Amino acid sequence: MSAAITIKSSEEIQLMQQANQIVAEALNLIQREIKPGLSTKYLDSLAETFARENESIPAFKGYRGYPASLCVSINEQVVHGIPSEKVIIKDGDIVSVDFGVSYKGYFGDAAITIPMGSVDNKRLKLLRVTREALTLGIEQVREGNRVSDVSLAIQRHVEKNNFYVVKQFVGHGIGTHFHESPEVPKYKRSGRSPRLLPGMVIAIEPMVNTGTSEVRVLSDGWTVVTNDRKDSAHFEHSVVVTDKDPLILSGAILEQKI
Repeated sequence: MSAAITIKSSEEIQLMQQANQIVAEALNLIQREIKPGLSTKYLDSLAETFARENESIPAFKGYRGYPASLCVSINEQVVHGIPSEKVIIKDGDIVSVDFGVSYKGYFGDAAITIPMGSVDNKRLKLLRVTREALTLGIEQVREGNRVSDVSLAIQRHVEKNNFYVVKQFVGHGIGTHFHESPEVPKYKRSGRSPRLLPGMVIAIEPMVNTGTSEVRVLSDGWTVVTNDRKDSAHFEHSVVVTDKDPLILSGAILEQKI
């Protein structure tokens, strides 16, 4: 992670908006194409092809050794699920899809969780609450607020609905590096967090679990699952602090009915 918090110029923000537009359109393509019976590897190929056709580079592929362009995490998988020909999407699954690209040296990053077919009401509530938590976090992205205001808004909404925020993984600044300062937790940490200033860009990504906040990494070194193997959901946007309302760079993602 880049140590310093960087303030982006209007020109840099325009490039980041283009990067995030590519991410959003790739996620929209996946939303249109995804269905039970497809492999997660097929979704990975869709995203990578779309990125390269739009003059961008998949950000995840090769990052710290990650072997794919897309993260696809199903049901109890929280994040970093590796796409595979052997993993087939089933009716009733909830499928978290996380994607990022580099475009002209600037990064975009966003994630959605997609319900497949006949999804039960508890899973649908998990998705709704997670997406609502992201919206409430984004509302706190205002000049003069602190990162902790974003974190607390997410945590309060999640816990009010009897779910649990993942504490082991955090959101992050983003720009010319995929992960920059500041860290953006999904819960309020002790101590004073950084002040939000115009030109800062942060990726806010609530990961919300049904049964416990505790998670662990599987033997593949990447796939994160809930300790109790109950469900998890993940939504993410890249957002700019302005002197007015927050600017959602990845806001072109189509919002599915949940």
